Amino acid sequence: MSDGEPIKLALRGSPREIGVKHGRSLKDQIRDQMRIYESMFEYTSKLSWHEVREVAKEFAPTIQRLTPHIFAEMEGIAEGAEVDILDIVALNCRSEIALGKFSDGCTTLCWKTNDNVRVLSQNWDWTATVKKNLAMVSIEQPGKPSIYMITEAGIVGKIGFNSAAVGTCLNAIRAKPMISSKLPIHVALRLCLESTSVTEAVETLEKLGGVASAQHILVADSTTALGLEVSPVGNKYIPEDASGLIGHTNHFIENRYVEEPPWLSGSPIRLKRLEDLTTELISSGVHGDAVSPTLLRERIFSDTYNAPQAIACQEDESRDVSTRSSSLFNIIMNLDPRNLGAEVVWGRPGSGEEGAVLKMPW
Repeated sequence: MSDGEPIKLALRGSPREIGVKHGRSLKDQIRDQMRIYESMFEYTSKLSWHEVREVAKEFAPTIQRLTPHIFAEMEGIAEGAEVDILDIVALNCRSEIALGKFSDGCTTLCWKTNDNVRVLSQNWDWTATVKKNLAMVSIEQPGKPSIYMITEAGIVGKIGFNSAAVGTCLNAIRAKPMISSKLPIHVALRLCLESTSVTEAVETLEKLGGVASAQHILVADSTTALGLEVSPVGNKYIPEDASGLIGHTNHFIENRYVEEPPWLSGSPIRLKRLEDLTTELISSGVHGDAVSPTLLRERIFSDTYNAPQAIACQEDESRDVSTRSSSLFNIIMNLDPRNLGAEVVWGRPGSGEEGAVLKMPW
């Protein structure tokens, strides 16, 4: 890893082999993640790491029962990193264990540019302390699409795409309830990335009983995009609008099954700003191949309106350091099977501090 660039890690083999290499290669980062989240859980939820592991005990049998291959991979990560399996389960269930008390931001957008082309994009906002522990990971598994994703060390699924042109983005939602007999969100993301279509991804999540916490997964393939406002008590699916767009921030737009108190005051403002910016671009004649990564980075994902809670999120110095979010990377995925790939900028777009444009696959 050089300055301004993430770790790159290629994994292949059986679930255990994938996990062991992940754990060995990112051993230091995984242990640092445990320290970071220990501090964060203590501040946000008054939970010690021992208490966090007790909650993880509820999820371990769920993951093992519903997705045994993913649990085997987690066991391999624990073995490779020389930590307990409950430490790895806790990292993969961090969104559920804190009951949505983290302050994730994130702005996601999918744009239908032609009949069989979707451009899927996101600014990922989170505490800067984890940035050094992020990795660009490729995974090759027998009988499944190859995966290219950006994830936190120790976490099995997050933001990216696969060789079947299926991509995922994520918006955290703060809402209750949380049900530990259902899939943690990061496991759900991995299942989407193992799918060959949006339809298969949705059917898999439904067949396994749904997701343990309130979240939004923006999932797309070359012909379809769908905003999955998932919760343990009911889901709502948002289709593309008349312009071929789906945009989302950190509150539910249609899902009313959950108890969702206001939490990020800037989320509705960001969503309205996203809608205004895309409308302006469409009105100016932008469509088709003109919807480029450069255009999206410069005209949407660098936007600082309503800073610090902007699309290009900046740290809010009034918050505790463990919960200050900023845009840590931007990813723009072209899900055209004939030109499949992604561009990644490591850092807040438009800040002048972001690194060079990186390619996935690399």
